[in-house]
Amino acid sequence: MSSAPPSVPNNVRVKKLMDDVDPVPGGTSSPPSSSPSSPSSKKPIGPRLAKVLKWAKRLGVVAAALIVASLLGAWLLIRHYEADLPSVAELERGYHPSQVTRVVARDGTLLAEIFTERRTVVSIDELPPHVKLAVLAAEDANFYNHEGLNYLGIARAFVINLRSGRTRQGGSTITQQVVKNILLDTQERTYKRKMREALLARRLEQELCPTCGTDDEGRRRRKDKILELYLNHIYFGSGRYGIEEAARYSFGKSARELTIAEAAMLAGIPAGPEIYSPKRDLKRSLGRREFVLQQMHEKGFLNDAQFETAKEEPIRLAPAHETDSELAPEAVSIAKKLLLELEPDRGPRGGFTITTTIDPRLQAAARKSLRENVQAYDKRHALVAPLKAPSVAQTPTKGKKAVSAAPPPVFEGTPTFESHKVFTGVVVSADDVSGTIDVRVGTVLGSVKVADYKRYNPAGLSPTQFAEVGARVRVSLLAPVPNVATPLREGAPAAPITKVPLRLELGPESATAVLDVRTRQVLALVGNYEGAAGGLDRATQSRRQPGSTFKPILYSYAIHARRYTPATLVDVQPTVFAGNYKPGNYEGWTGTDPLRLREVLANSVNVGAVHVLEDVGPASVVDWAKALGIQSTLKPDLSLALGSYEIHPMELVGAYATFAAGGMYEEPRMVTRIVGPDGKDVELKPPPPPRRVLDPAEAYVTTSLLQSVIDHGTGAKAKSLARPIAGKTGTSNDSKDTWFAGYSTEIASVVWVGYDDNKPLGSGETGASTALPAWIALMKAAHENKPRAEFPRPPGVVTIPIDPKTGKRAATEEGALDEVFLEGTEPTDTAEEPTGSKDGAGPSTSDASATASAPATDAGVAP
Repeated sequence: MSSAPPSVPNNVRVKKLMDDVDPVPGGTSSPPSSSPSSPSSKKPIGPRLAKVLKWAKRLGVVAAALIVASLLGAWLLIRHYEADLPSVAELERGYHPSQVTRVVARDGTLLAEIFTERRTVVSIDELPPHVKLAVLAAEDANFYNHEGLNYLGIARAFVINLRSGRTRQGGSTITQQVVKNILLDTQERTYKRKMREALLARRLEQELCPTCGTDDEGRRRRKDKILELYLNHIYFGSGRYGIEEAARYSFGKSARELTIAEAAMLAGIPAGPEIYSPKRDLKRSLGRREFVLQQMHEKGFLNDAQFETAKEEPIRLAPAHETDSELAPEAVSIAKKLLLELEPDRGPRGGFTITTTIDPRLQAAARKSLRENVQAYDKRHALVAPLKAPSVAQTPTKGKKAVSAAPPPVFEGTPTFESHKVFTGVVVSADDVSGTIDVRVGTVLGSVKVADYKRYNPAGLSPTQFAEVGARVRVSLLAPVPNVATPLREGAPAAPITKVPLRLELGPESATAVLDVRTRQVLALVGNYEGAAGGLDRATQSRRQPGSTFKPILYSYAIHARRYTPATLVDVQPTVFAGNYKPGNYEGWTGTDPLRLREVLANSVNVGAVHVLEDVGPASVVDWAKALGIQSTLKPDLSLALGSYEIHPMELVGAYATFAAGGMYEEPRMVTRIVGPDGKDVELKPPPPPRRVLDPAEAYVTTSLLQSVIDHGTGAKAKSLARPIAGKTGTSNDSKDTWFAGYSTEIASVVWVGYDDNKPLGSGETGASTALPAWIALMKAAHENKPRAEFPRPPGVVTIPIDPKTGKRAATEEGALDEVFLEGTEPTDTAEEPTGSKDGAGPSTSDASATASAPATDAGVAP
């Protein structure tokens, strides 16, 4: 048996077969014989064939020349693009991320480091395999097989772009993205950039890590280094760069601890960092996660069981932790927004220094005062652990009054994450090992990490001690409900399959804004209790009913229009106004005799305010409010007098600062300087020019009226500051909003307290009891070591002794009160006879012992 013949290359074998083929159709394999007598077998070449052969030779020469020229042109083109390419050796000398943008306070104190450099470099060897595979599936599944370029992907992208007439798809590999983002550092979309990128990609694959070797193991190590550069440099949105910071921000854990589902969610973000971030748009992020998991499954990176488990895994986003807190995250957010408006191209790359007007000492004091204030509210309303289940004592029996407020009704149905609502659930269990309590919210079972809510657990109780089974708690969903459970039997409760992460919403929120009266710079800004980056800034972003804090805006217009003076008598008896409007005085005032305007304001008498608004005209007051900086929508109806239309706290403090500054309005400002990476100042937008709204005399009279609120009105607690203060309390319907707004000669500030979902704060909660304590605390800190200063009295103000009962000129000094008037508006009539009165007067009164004739408490907005 003969051995098999050695294998022969296909082209050789084809040639051999061709040689064996008979060149003469139908003939034999041997050549035909010829005899001397026969004519020669060679025929002469005809002139036509000779001409064709001649041109063929010429065309061959031309083609060869074109090929040589093309090769030479290509070589020269490559040399041209290679001329100024950055060196791959730069990466060998160390990975140096781009710059930090710093936001600083007025004294240089660092408030935050933001944008491009929020990264923690992590070694590729420390990451679990599924993290790397998730990124490869999302970005470049063939990464470990190609040499830097995906020619098929480039061709596909070229066809797509050619068809669309614009650049829609890039076809870039991970290596190309590393080149683009680190070595070239450009986002331009041109063929020149793509050529340079391709050249550098091949060079990076060949020259990075010379010590790695040229064998398969060395090639793998070189690929690992390129992937490591990519994972540490790529942008994941929300100012987070690199896989480690993205994992900590989104899931509160290291990238080393990511599950397959979490890794897939993060791997999907770089395709659209501001679109697919789970904390910005969870629905889109979940869709992107599903795509990446599908890719991992199709590429063989996951088996069926891993794929199915990852698909069903619920998302647990990391809540804002106290460790993530900054001194002034609200100010940092505003500074960042301004930078991106001024520098849309350079801003995201970092390297800027933004100087704000924030006073770090006052900022810390403001947040402390607000936190302590709402914590006091929490204690008053039993919102601090241990949380108790409803007891029999909370239900009135045998005609007796309940010992405490009835518990809120429990939510029924299936809650939704998309509604962003607060629900009342019931604690069903607690787990000290996992540190959670389980709460049933309708048909859904959720869990709360107790460690995240020190506000309600100051004693650090364990979950089993934190809340009794059966306790009712207010919560909101931190993620969508992954599935809707079905009842086991008719009438039986649903049996949820997974637990939804929940956020405790037990107590109210609070906000404050503090301005320098002279410069209108924002000295402190607090928009939430947590003080966490990314939180809702209720001082500038939320609108709430200002209640009676709007009344000074109304009365200042009445003074400005010369329709009223502090001594003008106002009817305070409840009545029916136009449109069947029936405001009441509530517990603010029970008297029926007319009151002087000063006392109407000091005692927050609602009916009197509506009478004044009806007289001066609601439309005029709307325009007046806009002149004072109120940009929120106000409607010209009678409820305007009681602050029924929602405004921002920042708008209100701007209006009050105008009174304090003698009637000159200036827009509050927070950023004073931005220095770019090149050391040059970025040109800021010029602020609107200051405008005079009140003349100094009108502003002084308004301030004098507001001093009565402190002297003997609803804000009397503020007398503890022991310095001239003007201000006003405010409480909206059902105590859903409580306020105090006021100022000294130097500082204007406003405090708001309330629930985001407009839940009533409860009986006895008013501006004087709920908001004023925080305002006093922050103003005490603001004036520490500062001398007492009186409000300066400008020309155009006169003081006249008046009869406190009639508001007319006093006939004698006995029982008279000194009152301030705009020059020319003082009363001309004289009272018929001296009348004593217990009515209070302003700070300028000559009768220091005068007091109000009824207890002064804050009154809210009429229905």
